Amino acid sequence: MAKLTTAKRKSLPKADFAGPDKSYPVPDARHAANAKARATQAMKAGRMSSSEKAKIDAKANKVLDKSRRKAK
Repeated sequence: MAKLTTAKRKSLPKADFAGPDKSYPVPDARHAANAKARATQAMKAGRMSSSEKAKIDAKANKVLDKSRRKAK
């Protein structure tokens, strides 16, 4: 996964985050896949509701779909 420094993270627009309060950055496909995995873990551990996970997954899927279209 590409390194996301604190400075880079702070400079990302709010639209590049999948979770509330600028959590789960999804500026690229690798971060999007990671966000989905971490949201699944959080939901299974009881730290996140299924609706919150669904929102994160939806945002991450948009990034992943865009990445797949570029690769073609």
